[in-house]
Amino acid sequence: MSVPIRPPVQLAAGPKHLQHLSAEQIAALDPYMAQIVTYRKSGLSLNHIIGCPLDCGYCVRHFWGDFEHKVPHLLCTTDEAIELLVTHEGFRPSSTPIQIFNKATDPFLPGVKPHLFQVLRALDECSLDNLVLIITRFKVTEQDMAVLEQLQHVRVTLLFTYSGISDPRIEPIAKSSITTTSIATACAHKKRTKVVLYWRPIVPGWNDQSETMGHVLTVGAQTDAIVFTGYYHKAENADYLRGIGVTVPYADEFNRRKVLPGELDATIITAWHESGITTPLFRKTSCGVSFAHTVPDYNGHWGVRELCDICPKAQQDLCADDHRQPTRGEFDTVLAGLGYTTDFLIDDGHVWTHGLGEQRRYAIQHTLRYQIWELDQPHLLHAHGRSLIGYPPSGDQQQQLTEIRTRFPQATRFDEED
Repeated sequence: MSVPIRPPVQLAAGPKHLQHLSAEQIAALDPYMAQIVTYRKSGLSLNHIIGCPLDCGYCVRHFWGDFEHKVPHLLCTTDEAIELLVTHEGFRPSSTPIQIFNKATDPFLPGVKPHLFQVLRALDECSLDNLVLIITRFKVTEQDMAVLEQLQHVRVTLLFTYSGISDPRIEPIAKSSITTTSIATACAHKKRTKVVLYWRPIVPGWNDQSETMGHVLTVGAQTDAIVFTGYYHKAENADYLRGIGVTVPYADEFNRRKVLPGELDATIITAWHESGITTPLFRKTSCGVSFAHTVPDYNGHWGVRELCDICPKAQQDLCADDHRQPTRGEFDTVLAGLGYTTDFLIDDGHVWTHGLGEQRRYAIQHTLRYQIWELDQPHLLHAHGRSLIGYPPSGDQQQQLTEIRTRFPQATRFDEED
């Protein structure tokens, strides 16, 4: 029996002034939610405010038991958070990409926005010109753009999450025009600030219809770039969505990476070509952000060349010119500078490591602008670093991985020529 769609939810934007969580409340959080600075693939991530009322059904906060935390709260003062960010072991002036409030709240909620602007102004006053990524789906006004345009050094990108999902059970904000209005406003008033349409999550049955894709592409026509990606399919968000009557694809094939099968990838690219828009389309966040700022991709995706077939030729040339395989000595120097230890094997387009964990791998990756991979979590050809749902590994790929695992301990035992 089908469950009727609930009427659109009246969005509560949260308080204008935020309270602090107590020490006891912070101690009760999942350890990851309590971390104020973490390293993600798209940048060093500052999250000293947690709690969000927007109720997106697929939200990653399900994974850490924080989805029911609706009211934004501070974990520490913003001054303290800024200090934690710039003194983090992985932070490097000019080179380290930064994300602000991308884990557990929306940066443009009324109570969160003043803290966002405080962080940006503090970084700018230090003459830091790092790339700064701000992901939102909420209300961005002409006045907000004026604040962003006053910044002289930090290179800001607004990434507007918009996927064309219309089911309010999945996205209560979907029935409003908040996000599309914000995109139009930002595009009308941007000069230094870059605007990316973050087309995510794209999920079969939710928003993969040709009309929906055409609509999203039309919205993105005015932006600097469009980045598309799939859906984090894990038990926690799947259980929630099924519990409110939403059909969830992919059965119980849960994975640590986002799901976006090859057929869907091809459908998206075809829709983009047929739309006639000139806004470039990218598979990876860092690719779209780097293009918008006319710099090489800071994640070194040129080492995963099949990702780049849809990138503009000028961006391909920029990334190709920047791409350089590190020597063993250079890699050892980066490890020492960050205080990390790992065995490693330098391969074509990437470096294999083991046991570093994601956060440390990303710090190395952004320092070298070269792909850093984990031996136990290999990337496979054409899967583009996604879940392997829809990408069964071939016999040749399995053989190649076996050979890498055989070579790895031997290669790390002896020094090779630089």
